[in-house]
Amino acid sequence: MAANQGEVKLLGVLGSPFVCRARIALKFKGIEYEFVEENLANKSEQLLKYNPVHKKVPVFVHNEKPIAESMIIVEYIDETWNNNPISPSDPHQKALARFWSKFIDDKVVGAAWKSAFTVDEKEREKNLQEALEGLQFLEDEIKEKKFFGGEEIGLVDIAGVFIAFWMPIVQEIAGLQLLSSEKFPNLYKWSQELINHSVVKEVLPPREPLFAFFKGRYESLTASK
Repeated sequence: MAANQGEVKLLGVLGSPFVCRARIALKFKGIEYEFVEENLANKSEQLLKYNPVHKKVPVFVHNEKPIAESMIIVEYIDETWNNNPISPSDPHQKALARFWSKFIDDKVVGAAWKSAFTVDEKEREKNLQEALEGLQFLEDEIKEKKFFGGEEIGLVDIAGVFIAFWMPIVQEIAGLQLLSSEKFPNLYKWSQELINHSVVKEVLPPREPLFAFFKGRYESLTASK
């Protein structure tokens, strides 16, 4: 256990890419914590108390002080425990890392999700194009680097875990062409490096149950068309 780490808790669900971000940061830093599995269909009093605004996971609780929103949690963890830095120390590089992390959430995650789980064809196509444009920007940014953070994983890589692990599941279920080695060779190579990184590999949820869960959601959605 890290020195003077205090009481550390993470409220979440194992299948969430946002919860996974916090778990990667904690694992990367070697912080022991209590994981509290939430049932989002029946939210606990604890979750409603700690995150009354959004009532969502993840919620990180450090010495009874709660923090919500996955990337804010990752940055808090990084600033609280100094070992194995996640963000660059240079202010300009740090600002760029924050920019690309936010870009992933604003331009890729939502659009990719909606392109798979939206019934309206026109809306689906619009979201698909937005996701592909976002991926192209990331392809141009990563270039030949192993990770966005260089030789070791950093803030942008953690933000991008959805792209590396969840996106291939979602696109397979919905029959989409998003991330592929032909279309985005640099980004695809990065995604393989990330999901096979020793820290990330250890906290990723098992693929099969996740695939079955999302397939069920997709089938019930398409059946209701």
